[in-house]
Amino acid sequence: MNTSAAAKLLGVSPSTIQRWVKQLGLRTERNELGHYLFTEEDINLLKQVQDQLNQGIILQDVTVNGKKARKGTVQGEPAEPAMEKIYLKISELEQRLNGKADDVVSYQLLQHRSEIEELQKENARLLKRIEVLEARTAVKSRSIPADTLLVFDQEKPRKKLKKKNIFTMLFGF
Repeated sequence: MNTSAAAKLLGVSPSTIQRWVKQLGLRTERNELGHYLFTEEDINLLKQVQDQLNQGIILQDVTVNGKKARKGTVQGEPAEPAMEKIYLKISELEQRLNGKADDVVSYQLLQHRSEIEELQKENARLLKRIEVLEARTAVKSRSIPADTLLVFDQEKPRKKLKKKNIFTMLFGF
């Protein structure tokens, strides 16, 4: 069975099957083009892998046929003393850089705090000023009782003027 057929049988994508085979180190046959060929035993192993993954086990911890769980580790070359010095110096520089960054952030926080306090003081001063101005306008706009109002001479009705004819205006008769 090829990769596509196995993927359809298990209900996953072909790339998932390929990833399982590579990461778990499963021994499967290949054809002349390098494509995987799966036997019934291989399909049963893949079903076990799928069941374990469905139970929430991560791919690195999946066991197949009683194998121990695979653990991904990186094996490095033994470090030379010069490289150790470089790693140590880099680590020291990273610590100093982190310390400087912390200092800058602390300074900025203090600056922001003082600016906020100044704004709060200004806000309080403006609120007091608004209260004073509102009190003044309230005093000025108080209604005056009608009996204290002064009454001036009322206007007399004016006589209606006759409209003059245009001829009388021109000749002054």
